[in-house]
Amino acid sequence: MFALYNATTGRLIAQRIRRADRFLDRAVGLLSRRSVSPDEGLWIEGCAAIHTIGMRASIDVVFLDREGTVLREVEIARPWRTLIACRGAHAVVELGAGALRANDIALGDRLTLS
Repeated sequence: MFALYNATTGRLIAQRIRRADRFLDRAVGLLSRRSVSPDEGLWIEGCAAIHTIGMRASIDVVFLDREGTVLREVEIARPWRTLIACRGAHAVVELGAGALRANDIALGDRLTLS
């Protein structure tokens, strides 16, 4: 389990972040969750697109480049959406709905795991 920080602002974003390193972790993601709190999420490395087919809860999504810089934000991605993508992204962070607004994450901010 990791903590997600905004290195630009020094703010703690979420304390319970899982890292999806294996194929199965990436494929399943947050699908089995009935809800996702704004303090938890999933960091998916080597990923530029996601879907929410099969999801039961809305999520916030952040696309990052190789340095962890925020390239795109999707607030409240609802379940059963086919594709959400970002050209140039290297990682995706899925957070509980409301996390983006609650933490004032902005384009160009740099996010890190610790």
